[in-house]
Amino acid sequence: MQRPLFRKGVMLRCVSCGALYEPDPKLFRCPRCGGLLEVVVPTEGVSWSSFRGRGVWRYRSLLPLADEVKPVSLREGDTPLIRCENIEEYVRRRTGRAPRIYVKFEGANPTGSFKDRGMTVVSTIARELRVRLVAAASTGNTASSAAAYTARAGLRMVLVLPRGKVALGKLGQSILHGASIIEVDGSFDDAMKAVMEAVEASRGAIYPFNSFNPWRLEGQKTIAFEVAEEIGVPDYVVVPVGNGGNISAIWKGFNELYDAGLVGKKPRMIGVQAAGAAPLAEAFERGLDKPLFVEHPETIATAIRIGKPVNWPKAMRAVRESGGRFVKVSDDEILDAMKMLGAREGIGAEPAGASSLAGFLKLAEEGYFDEGDTVVLIVTGHALKDPDSMLRLSVDRREARSSEEAVRMLLSMLH
Repeated sequence: MQRPLFRKGVMLRCVSCGALYEPDPKLFRCPRCGGLLEVVVPTEGVSWSSFRGRGVWRYRSLLPLADEVKPVSLREGDTPLIRCENIEEYVRRRTGRAPRIYVKFEGANPTGSFKDRGMTVVSTIARELRVRLVAAASTGNTASSAAAYTARAGLRMVLVLPRGKVALGKLGQSILHGASIIEVDGSFDDAMKAVMEAVEASRGAIYPFNSFNPWRLEGQKTIAFEVAEEIGVPDYVVVPVGNGGNISAIWKGFNELYDAGLVGKKPRMIGVQAAGAAPLAEAFERGLDKPLFVEHPETIATAIRIGKPVNWPKAMRAVRESGGRFVKVSDDEILDAMKMLGAREGIGAEPAGASSLAGFLKLAEEGYFDEGDTVVLIVTGHALKDPDSMLRLSVDRREARSSEEAVRMLLSMLH
């Protein structure tokens, strides 16, 4: 008898029409209306004491896979939650208000981004299914993470990337971990279209690792579990938004804790988009229920340079249900936030990760936060992912023609 893949009671539910389905690992759209699907995990009997170990798989009782299934893991999760007291003081001086600011530093994951949380789950499923080929479109972090986890799982990975639009560190990781790479002349949205069409045409022979696969998002929701376990439920969680999966996954995680009776409230979710790739933020500002898709998105924050986010219904729902909002920030604001995290707190964030601070600062200047609010900023990826962006930051940089001149320069800096 074949062992079960999913735990008892797990279902799939359409986010549009509410239809329920048995847990099919290869079902990605609602057969009734074509809507996105989400995983429903039973929360009865889950307690804080039911969590064991560390990282993503500590929360196995709220993950959909059966206990008998051995995970493909690189010890992902268990990332630092860092109090940013220097930035708090800066905000206090600027606005007269003093929210408590934390950074959830997802750059500490094995491949340097939050994507590892989802990849440990989806690569485990793909290995159990013994699929012939796995594929993913990516702006970079999905690629590097998927390449690493499929290497560990012994799966053949093909990455579809927008040519010339993937940060150097992420492309290098993808090559290092042995993935095959197809570079498309076009945007991430063109790459995603290619993957989705190939998955459908293959009739199950190609397994997708992008976040329209709802099983991947199950790993990403554990960010909420770790935050709540360490400091309780914050008032706000600020998340960079590209394809829209992560903000919805984190919101889902807090909802599951609430349904299980482990927490008594939920946070407001704030989604941050770059001004040149802001289909959701633009729609939110105009009071629209659907995104204003961007044909040619452009931003230094390559990880969120997405004009047609597949998970927009989930992201929009997370923000509206939580009473939060979307905000857009410029590339200059992102670079300023990147430097502030590095120079004031010692936290190295890639541009997309720093956009959460940029969005927070913009809203703080508008008086959005109250004295004593607790705000968690999700820094989604490590600065080393995008070395070119770091080199764009201004710094006191001098050249000495000899060691003696370097000594004089050092001593002059005492004054």
